[in-house]
Amino acid sequence: MTVAKLGSRLGGGYAVHQAKRTFADAARREELDREYELRTGAEVAAALGQMKGVLMKLGQMASFLHDGLPEPMRDALATLQQDAPPMSPELAVEVLRSELGKQPYEVFAEWDPVPIAAASIGQVHRAITRDGRPVAVKIQYPGVDEAIAADLANADVLINTIGLAFPGFEPRPLVEELKERLTEELDYLVEADNQRLFASYYRDHPFISVPDVIDELSTPRVLTTELATGTRFRDVVATWSAHEKNLAAEAIYRFVFRSMWRLHAFNGDPHPGNYLFRPGGRVTFLDFGLVKRFESDEVDVIARMLKAMAVDKDIAEYRRIIESIGMLKIGAAFTDEEVMDYFGHFYDFVQRDEVNTITPEYASETVRRFFDYGGDHAEILRSANIPRRS
Repeated sequence: MTVAKLGSRLGGGYAVHQAKRTFADAARREELDREYELRTGAEVAAALGQMKGVLMKLGQMASFLHDGLPEPMRDALATLQQDAPPMSPELAVEVLRSELGKQPYEVFAEWDPVPIAAASIGQVHRAITRDGRPVAVKIQYPGVDEAIAADLANADVLINTIGLAFPGFEPRPLVEELKERLTEELDYLVEADNQRLFASYYRDHPFISVPDVIDELSTPRVLTTELATGTRFRDVVATWSAHEKNLAAEAIYRFVFRSMWRLHAFNGDPHPGNYLFRPGGRVTFLDFGLVKRFESDEVDVIARMLKAMAVDKDIAEYRRIIESIGMLKIGAAFTDEEVMDYFGHFYDFVQRDEVNTITPEYASETVRRFFDYGGDHAEILRSANIPRRS
């Protein structure tokens, strides 16, 4: 098993590293530690990238944590956000041929065999249709559905792997969520339907865009859409002015919450590789394989929670609401102040009328409050749950 082999290599490497440290002075030990972290991070990222599927998805998620991982490990895993190792051109052609019934050069006027993006489920190629439209063609990795089924069938391995990386974290709920969401992501017709929903709603919007789906060139394992262009997230962070960054951030914020309140839909895979940026706060949103759709009554409950917490500052009412929907056990032995201390964090940046910067530290604390069963909020986490649609 790949996970077992990776663990064995890392274990052997750690033993060698510890032996080297034994005879080194303090400065040399620090240098050795840094080298070891860099080497280990690169090896884990490479292994997860090659594995695709569930474990690569976990690597992407782990890369968003600001704390809890050594910086070299986090930086290495961040490459999985948009630059995973691709499959061979021949394999991509075979999948496309089996899905569309013809070779790429028979289907398209032009076809680029070199992918422009590769991720956990599939990779994307540029092409031009017979009627002259530039398109992006996402092709699912052959066998990834069987690989993911095998990963999900052996849930204990996933649980143990996450548990080793994050001591104190209770991984079982995350694994259960991954099972459901990844199964949905494997069907590109589901993704096409999601993308059509967003594309139609935001058509002609001044700064939010979603590429249209090319229906006649899309199947359960091939998704063809309009080709979008723009600057990648890491280049925006590195080179754009603070004003342009703020405009882009506002566009993302408006997209997320307008979609939730007006469209009753949430794109649940918002990692940096799924955005393309242009000056003036114009953002193109990609990848709609993981979308949560809400009923009107569910959105109404979220609005009531927001009003109670952030507008009325009525923690007793907030508690009554979350108990009524099963988010917190009724009558759990917590004071309202303890409930406020835990849940108030999620509303922190909308409770004050001021400019706020969403820092990596704030984002990491948000993740930790969902999953850190060994931390300061362990007891309230054990009484909390994510309510499911009835």
